[in-house]
Amino acid sequence: MINFVDLAIASFIALISTFFLTFAVKKLAFKFNIVDFPNRRKIHVHPTPRIGGLAIFLGAALGLLYLQPEHIHLQAIFMGAIVIVVTGIIDDKYSVRPIIKLTGQLTATTFLLSSGLVIEKITLPFIGMIELGPFSVLITILWVVGITNAINLIDGLDGLATGVSTIGLVSILIMAIVDLQIFAVYLCVVLIGANLGFLYHNFYPAKIYMGDTGSNFLGYMIAVISMLGLFKNVALFSFIIPIIVIAVPILDTAFSIIRRALNKQHIMQADNKHIHYQLLRAGFSHRQAVLIMYGFSLVFGVLAIVFQQAPLQISLIVAIIVFILVHLLAEIAGIVMGGKRPVVDKLLKMAGKDGEKSKLKQDNKEK
Repeated sequence: MINFVDLAIASFIALISTFFLTFAVKKLAFKFNIVDFPNRRKIHVHPTPRIGGLAIFLGAALGLLYLQPEHIHLQAIFMGAIVIVVTGIIDDKYSVRPIIKLTGQLTATTFLLSSGLVIEKITLPFIGMIELGPFSVLITILWVVGITNAINLIDGLDGLATGVSTIGLVSILIMAIVDLQIFAVYLCVVLIGANLGFLYHNFYPAKIYMGDTGSNFLGYMIAVISMLGLFKNVALFSFIIPIIVIAVPILDTAFSIIRRALNKQHIMQADNKHIHYQLLRAGFSHRQAVLIMYGFSLVFGVLAIVFQQAPLQISLIVAIIVFILVHLLAEIAGIVMGGKRPVVDKLLKMAGKDGEKSKLKQDNKEK
């Protein structure tokens, strides 16, 4: 039985704890020089502390301490989270090589695997349930590492990763409540509370960044919660649902890989051509670009909830809407139709934005 009063209290504890802990974490970041300095690829102009994710982790932990859940995978999840956070702090301080970050992520995933938390089966339309068998471990590793890095890559504008992950967690929370996935519900409410407490400091203009400490932690937890809840669902489209929930960071990651491959760049090479940067080039302000990304995330989240509960006919309609949204994001990313953006340009014109003029202005500024 879900006690909604306890959930509200736990979420508030996480929120208020994170809110006040962030002040201490900011001082800690400046003391140990864990600061994000401006450069050509980045937008901010002042040195900004960047281990805000530590406050999110601690706030969520305090909220969970109130709930005191019992679950077979709790210890493994917590140990994996500590590895992720420590790896993130080291990266925020020293900007370590990708292989070191990957090692930390794989180590965290190993804790999950050792506890038996794996994606054992998926359900596909017109095929039914598929037992993954020996591929379970590989799929689980790809899912956890992939989602962890997807949230990390979208952390490019003030409040973006915090808001997008919160919207995704709210969508998962609703579906977990419907399916009575109690432990998944507990994790969602404390993370949502912690994110909201941090967002006060992180929304534009940000006073602190979550850094890899936060983005990797949130990505790891979203991957874990989806394994606990969404993949356990036997609905017709259960395999697609968790992908739709966090479609924005997943698509941004996929588009980045495609773009870099087309440009013959290393797929791990950082750039400023992510979807959110393209929105800035189109003439939207920093705050508007973030809110647009929130809007996309919200629509995908609602579609995922509908997808889970709807009959086949409605699900197919939702699938068409998802395809349209994916195409819009692909146009914004500039990876379809040779870089042409007929739909996006039409929408920009309706919004009174001169996309090409703004893009040229931004490009000249960067030069």
